[in-house]
Amino acid sequence: MSRRPCTATPTRTGARCDRVHPALRRRERRRRRPAPGGPAPDAAGAVAEEDGSGGPDSGRATAADATDAAKAVEAPEAVAPGPDGTGGTPGSGTAGTGSEGPGADPDPAGGGTEGTDSEAQAELAAQRALRERIARRKAERGGPVDSGAKLSGRAADLLAAVRAVESGTSSGSDFFDDAPAAAAPRPAPAAPRPTVPRTAPAAPAAPRRTPPEALEAVRALLARGGAPEGLAGPVADTLGDGAAGLLAEDPWLVLSVPGVRPEQADAFARALLGPGCGPEDERRAAALVAWLLERAAAHGHTVQEVSAVRTGLTGLGVPDEDAAVAAAVEAGAALVLQDGTGVDAAEEPEEAHPTAPEDRQEDRPPVPVLLGLDRYTMAEESLADGLARLVRTGPGDSWEGPDLVRAAAGSGLVVHTGGEAARAEPAALVAGARERGLRALVAVHSRSGCRRLGPQGGAVTVADLLSGAAGPGRDEDGALALDLLAVLDAPLLDVESAAALVEALPDGCRLVLSGDPHVLGGAGAGRVFADLLAAGVCPRVDSRLPDPGPLGELVSGIGIGELNQVDAPGKEIAVVPVREAAEAVHRTVQLVADSVPRAIGVPADRIQVLTVGHGGPAGTRALNTALKQHFNPGPGRFGGFDPGDRVALAEAPGRTVAATVVSASPEGLRLDGEGGAVTVPRDRVASVLRHGWAMTVHQAAGMRWPAVVVVLPGDAAAGLSRPWVYTAFGRAERHLSVVQGVDRALPGAVAEVAAEPRRTRLGVLLRGLLAEPSAS
Repeated sequence: MSRRPCTATPTRTGARCDRVHPALRRRERRRRRPAPGGPAPDAAGAVAEEDGSGGPDSGRATAADATDAAKAVEAPEAVAPGPDGTGGTPGSGTAGTGSEGPGADPDPAGGGTEGTDSEAQAELAAQRALRERIARRKAERGGPVDSGAKLSGRAADLLAAVRAVESGTSSGSDFFDDAPAAAAPRPAPAAPRPTVPRTAPAAPAAPRRTPPEALEAVRALLARGGAPEGLAGPVADTLGDGAAGLLAEDPWLVLSVPGVRPEQADAFARALLGPGCGPEDERRAAALVAWLLERAAAHGHTVQEVSAVRTGLTGLGVPDEDAAVAAAVEAGAALVLQDGTGVDAAEEPEEAHPTAPEDRQEDRPPVPVLLGLDRYTMAEESLADGLARLVRTGPGDSWEGPDLVRAAAGSGLVVHTGGEAARAEPAALVAGARERGLRALVAVHSRSGCRRLGPQGGAVTVADLLSGAAGPGRDEDGALALDLLAVLDAPLLDVESAAALVEALPDGCRLVLSGDPHVLGGAGAGRVFADLLAAGVCPRVDSRLPDPGPLGELVSGIGIGELNQVDAPGKEIAVVPVREAAEAVHRTVQLVADSVPRAIGVPADRIQVLTVGHGGPAGTRALNTALKQHFNPGPGRFGGFDPGDRVALAEAPGRTVAATVVSASPEGLRLDGEGGAVTVPRDRVASVLRHGWAMTVHQAAGMRWPAVVVVLPGDAAAGLSRPWVYTAFGRAERHLSVVQGVDRALPGAVAEVAAEPRRTRLGVLLRGLLAEPSAS
């Protein structure tokens, strides 16, 4: 099969980033500048910080609590939520529970780079020259910063152009000449592009370890700046072996480490640079722009409007927001994009407007100017390009069978929607394709998804497929040796993983993306599945196969905004009303330890507790403390864990594995989970492991358990939405208990609180790429 070269290769296919860190690229750009004008801004973003912790509640359920909880599970009349979502007494909660979002539980694993000896020598020379320029700049400072006064050349042009486009006085066509090509409308080519063979990628290497001397240099620098030495590992992971030199040059790069806040970065910079650095420092401005964009990415956005970034900068004490944005773009910390150009040009051909171009421009509203980080911009454009390639090179076969089979026969890209029961349809499609002699495979989000399909399904996780740990391997052109790939749990795909996956598929391959459109979106940036559904550029097949039983009926109603009362004669649903968070913790322990196992027959180790956030008096920390005390008390001898503890291993953002601690050794903790045995190195235990009796719903993405206890204390109301409730209740296979203290906030959230919208460009790019050529 032919392969077409990629125009924009995505960056993350594993735990580390394979591109040069933006700081290194910007430093090289500064070295090439002919005139010393001071150091350019430098930054990389960080994901949103984790919510606040709450104090653990170590008390056990009382005898009265045990009786009430058992009655709630065992009594048929108490096994269904009423129209107000309660089973009885409304609860009053205490404030403080942190709610989760797409980035509420970030994985600290980052990406880094390795430089050659010659590069290191050049960097040291550049640092010496940079220190001299910094000293001169400190001496020159002393007055207020005029808007754009310090900008010149390209940065000044960028600032002027952004203002002109936002005011509507300019269309922005000249300004965006160097924007990514996929933003402009491009007609479909008349013939396939020439194929350029590429070398098959090597097998994934073992994770690189930071050299001890580099790690020690980072520790020394952090200590000098008053930062905790525990940040040394994350800093080295994020910035690479040259982290100490990068931080010495630009202390605000510490913002690229997950969890670091701007005020902490400011204190670190003052400690290293002295009182001469202030809010107007260009490096700080660029770092804050990137930090705001990374925070937005943690909530699913691939781009942000310039106005939103300026608002964020105002709250961070930046004296000139416009100049900060322009300087960040000039330094390469952010890319400027214009939304809507592909749609406008594709839908409004020249023949439809007999008036002059300038008159047409006056009638149109200003097009928003967007900012994005290059990693997400490149991935989104690569994904759009790859999806359009699959659509153009798709086969035109005709197969007999259900709707999904017929759609996949004649198209290179198909979207399929449905609930848990509907997963059988793409699995049957793959089985049928194999019988036809095609190389077909099912990929899922988690190892729990592999288990649910059974050994006969032969499913692999998307992560293992991309890394080469599982799957068919690569052909001579470096593409996956596949004719058909069905991806289940597609709503959980982030834009980078999706781009890497699509780029790995050969021309002519069929791609079926299947999933439930009502679940929470994935933890990474983008909304690939929703964008494809909205774009309407490929066949869509909606499954008519409903999820069975009372749980299926309850969850289906939530999907359309209704929290219905359903009959549960087999005790499939139970509601346990509580008044306060401490009572919620007590009742949860009793349900897991006694009531559900006794009434339903599900053992305690197959019951999963889910809640809104990590912090607060009934968050995962408090619940895990109480559950550990009951099921596996111990001092936490090995990094806070003991053999027998249930844990949640964060393999990557949005990818959590449920496991149990088996033993400890000098190498680390040995875990046993659905994916088999794994050893977590000692220096990674604190950053990738949590106790796992209780999880957030985002941690539980793509997984299901025989029984689930959803904990909703009164202070969880603010974190509820229809997708959250739908996803939480849908994790249960046989039994669902709801520890309910939010009163009418639960049905209100189901009826009125939809998913938070994400700002992306995939739909615009796809419509532009697949638009029919204008008539000549």
